[in-house]
Amino acid sequence: MKLLVLGIGNTLLIDEGVGIFAMRELEARYGQREDMEFLDGGTLSFTLAVPIAECDALLVIDAAELEAVPGTVRSFEGEEMDRFLGASRKSSVHEVGLLDLMSISLLSGRWPQRRALIGIQPAVIAWGEELSPAVAAALPEVCAKADEIIMGFRELN
Repeated sequence: MKLLVLGIGNTLLIDEGVGIFAMRELEARYGQREDMEFLDGGTLSFTLAVPIAECDALLVIDAAELEAVPGTVRSFEGEEMDRFLGASRKSSVHEVGLLDLMSISLLSGRWPQRRALIGIQPAVIAWGEELSPAVAAALPEVCAKADEIIMGFRELN
């Protein structure tokens, strides 16, 4: 099973970059495993459709409007992820939305059956290169949730 861990965001916009920070932490934790790929998805583009199509399992980490306290972490798996993406349609700095990538993948028949999104409620979206204190404090929870999801994907294999 090939697992793609996709961090999304802009690290120049404070909390918008939380997906990238979390992905880097997981990459350091899991090392250079052949069955895992870690990808900085930046602010997204259609080129991400290829690595998504080539993976068996997908874990996306991104700042998300959860209508919650800053630093809140929520995960959405399988069809729950799809519903969240379809319902949220958040405005963002992303050139292409994750919903767009899901649509492309579904049309090509390559949307991974095993998929999850970890969303983190941002506190600040403004110029800056460090996470806000609330979101930085949530990183251990994000990584623990990612570990759970990764282990669950492996159990299904």
